[in-house]
Amino acid sequence: MIPKIIFEDNHLLVVEKPVNMPVQQDNTNDLDILTVLKQDLKERYNKPGEVYLGLVHRLDRPVGGIMVFAKTSKAASRLSDQIRTRIFKKTYLAIVRGVPKKRKCTLRDYLLKDSSKNMVSVVPEGTKEAKEAILDYEVLKSKGDLSLLQVQLHTGRPHQIRVQLSNAGHTLFGDQRYGADVNKPGQQIALWAYSVTFLHPTKKEEMTFICETPKAEPWVQFTNNYI
Repeated sequence: MIPKIIFEDNHLLVVEKPVNMPVQQDNTNDLDILTVLKQDLKERYNKPGEVYLGLVHRLDRPVGGIMVFAKTSKAASRLSDQIRTRIFKKTYLAIVRGVPKKRKCTLRDYLLKDSSKNMVSVVPEGTKEAKEAILDYEVLKSKGDLSLLQVQLHTGRPHQIRVQLSNAGHTLFGDQRYGADVNKPGQQIALWAYSVTFLHPTKKEEMTFICETPKAEPWVQFTNNYI
């Protein structure tokens, strides 16, 4: 399945990543989005040899939504610089268990990844190899025991949104890794890469792209006019 293309020019490819699709090849050998997109470019433009497509940011496998790829090495370098300097803005939507007490909040934690288990945990400041993680969230709407949050990352740590919100007492709906005690097996994690804003790598114009959430549970419990 070829992912939905949201925007494309000579420098950029913006697509909707399907849920449960790896970003690049992993030990499962399941079809990954980078390989699929390269093959699609090769066929559509009848390109000989290897096709270049730069991976400038990632999404966890179970998470769907907007992703930006670079079609040239120059674009990849400039987009990576924007991510490093925080010019590149990513906004996520998340449905969590419970209703946060504060409508708006900044979470600042220190995260440590156990690569052998592919698990991340919140640890005390000063812990060896721990990295600072910062995000802002705003409660957009609550319904029953679920709340829809808008989340903006200031750092890009592995599993950051999932771990920080779980640590704050608001586990993501469907998160099997960090919420197995409250989520049912088979539920799809309700975390979605909703929008990105960045400067075009050559034109320097600000660009914003939006990717609507799936028309499926639990998203359909909330309106689509999120932001």
